[in-house]
Amino acid sequence: MKSTILINKKNPWKDQYSKYFNLMETYDIYGNLVKIEENTYSSYLKLKKYLEEKDILIGITSCYRSVLDQRVLREELLKERGEEYVSKYVAFDTESEHSTGLAIDIAVKIGDTYLDEGEDFYTLMEEVHPILKDFGFILRYPKDKEKITGYSYEAWHIRYVGKIPASIIFEKNYTLEEYLEQFGAVLYINKEKNRTSFDVVHEISKLYGIKRVGHTGTLDPMAEGVLIVCIGQACKIVELLTSKEKEYIASVKLGVLTDTLDITGNILKEEKIPKNLDIVGGLEFFHKTYLQEVPIYSSVKVNGKKLYEYARSGKSVELPKKMVTIYEISLLEQNEDSFTFKTLVSKGCYIRSLIRDILEYLNTIGVMDGLVRTRQGVVSLSDTNTLEEVCNGEGILHSMEEVLDYPVIKVSKELEFQIKNGVSIPDTWNICDKVIFKNYENQLLGIYEKYENVLKTWKNFR
Repeated sequence: MKSTILINKKNPWKDQYSKYFNLMETYDIYGNLVKIEENTYSSYLKLKKYLEEKDILIGITSCYRSVLDQRVLREELLKERGEEYVSKYVAFDTESEHSTGLAIDIAVKIGDTYLDEGEDFYTLMEEVHPILKDFGFILRYPKDKEKITGYSYEAWHIRYVGKIPASIIFEKNYTLEEYLEQFGAVLYINKEKNRTSFDVVHEISKLYGIKRVGHTGTLDPMAEGVLIVCIGQACKIVELLTSKEKEYIASVKLGVLTDTLDITGNILKEEKIPKNLDIVGGLEFFHKTYLQEVPIYSSVKVNGKKLYEYARSGKSVELPKKMVTIYEISLLEQNEDSFTFKTLVSKGCYIRSLIRDILEYLNTIGVMDGLVRTRQGVVSLSDTNTLEEVCNGEGILHSMEEVLDYPVIKVSKELEFQIKNGVSIPDTWNICDKVIFKNYENQLLGIYEKYENVLKTWKNFR
């Protein structure tokens, strides 16, 4: 997330940030040796080459500046141009993002001279700005955003944030501040085997440069399939998505029992497989709601400690039980030492535990040796992207209203003000459960929930 680090008047530079940035040396248009963050420079060179093919020649006038450099520059410009100019364009020493090495001030060569002001410069920069996103840059201080950024329009000041954030910022006409505070979206991921759900979340957090990323239901490392990931503001609806039913295809190896209840664990017992096992009957018996014991190797907490921590330390603990519902269950394939089944289950159901319970009912043992989540709520495996596709910028972002099956209503300015401030409002739309409110600029305002004849705030997206 270092590429989207926010340095402004409210978020000053801290010395410990230095460890995030690898600086290298290059030359500015004046022949001075300057420093710049290495990924920023690599992307700048690609941008420069692309623009040269369009007969637009750019050069660096300034990039990395230390806190001391910024202090000296500000003092010099105060003397040269006065307080009014400096207050609009020049940051205080600890408030400049030049300290990261991610920001570049550029000039354009017109004739034999590099310019960073004047009508010709601004005209050319209007052509350059839409191209920046393709190389991971944004116009850091755009027009009409002074109240948000704290600075006047600076056509020359570009900032590296990475291709995915840059594309979103350009498309939505965000500033970096708005992106980090307001952006929210949902990704449907096809998780691969041997990768944890946390691994996926961490990778997406880095790609989008946003800290707040979460998933809506853990998949074991050996499992694969649908993993719904919420980014930014969308983390507010995680609990709505975790409540959805989930569909799985599970495979079972018979005759062996492990401590984890799956094929990856330590073997506790092996025994001969009974002949003529009534697998269909066992599955049908669990087509019901029942109290299921949580497996010891899980992240459920007991007394503030995760169950797998008890297991790894060899400490005993009473395993909690949860009421779960098996909505559908059917046999897909059966062999002498294995079988595969498909099931649709409620929130909180562990397929490893379900397999254990089915086999206990059949008076035998076995473990899960394969699991694919094929659906969660309305999201099917065919709707997902691989993590590789997401990393390549090919991931499809879904809006919160697209994921939630609630009515969407656009409201007047008067109602917008009330909703933003969490005011309860009369239900004039005959809402059954929840409703999503947006304004006429298509911005998400909040989710309201019905209480008798009144709608009250469930989540606010101010």
